[in-house]
Amino acid sequence: MKRARFPEWLKRRIPASANISQTNEILKKLNLNTVCESAICPNRGECFSKKTATFMILGNVCSRNCRFCAVPGDKPQPVDYEEPDKIVEAVGLLGLKHVVITSVTRDDLPDGGAEQFSEVIRKLKAFNKDLIVEVLTPDFAGSSSAIKTVTSAKPDIYNHNLETVSELYSTVRPEADYKRSLNVLKLVKSIDKAVYTKSGIMVGLGETFEQVKQVLYDLKVVGCDIVTIGQYLAPSKEHLVVKEYVHPDVFEKYKALGEEMEFKHVAASPFVRSSFNAADFSEKVLNKNKTQV
Repeated sequence: MKRARFPEWLKRRIPASANISQTNEILKKLNLNTVCESAICPNRGECFSKKTATFMILGNVCSRNCRFCAVPGDKPQPVDYEEPDKIVEAVGLLGLKHVVITSVTRDDLPDGGAEQFSEVIRKLKAFNKDLIVEVLTPDFAGSSSAIKTVTSAKPDIYNHNLETVSELYSTVRPEADYKRSLNVLKLVKSIDKAVYTKSGIMVGLGETFEQVKQVLYDLKVVGCDIVTIGQYLAPSKEHLVVKEYVHPDVFEKYKALGEEMEFKHVAASPFVRSSFNAADFSEKVLNKNKTQV
């Protein structure tokens, strides 16, 4: 298949900052994984220059092998039970106010890794009660008990990405299920309405505008609060080919559509990723809410 031509609006320079090496040193010293590096995120230079990163717990090897993702799929690694304490130390060293915790999928574990998520949340809240803690979890194979374990630990934001439109799941996420992923978000709200829910998709995989519109509608129905939409970029030639580099004007239309549907926050642009500038929401909404209490 002929590859789409890389557009000017997706070309960017890596910022020059001493913070990048400092952030790398902290992560290396504590032996912590980040989705920024493992997923080859195009924003990692900018994030590291701001001394922020999205921590990826439960190892660096996924039990699934999605065709869009750079994280390797193979036999997962043993759980590091000291990981929660290491993350707390890193958060202190980086001076973070908004922390994002994600993980590889661990279908090999009885609880899918839910207790590790819970332990990280509890220790972060004990370290600093004012921290905004956001989790980005896998679907836990639809396990309501696993989702309850994470939600009951009281994250401020619970994110689970749909990743793409329903019609492309068999190609993009063959081991996942669109309705099951929607149900993760629905279940979180049923357990604790105070937890903000969040989801995101990639575009440029062959979806139509109407299909994206349907995703937004489906997310609204299950009470999702925050939506992110960004451009899919193939990590390598072995991954799914980019079908289209979506023009920034189209992202503006997606953003306007989401705002019309009255999501609490919508981020839509080529470089948007689910965790990129995640603190924007906490600064605009959560801190505002705290002021009003």
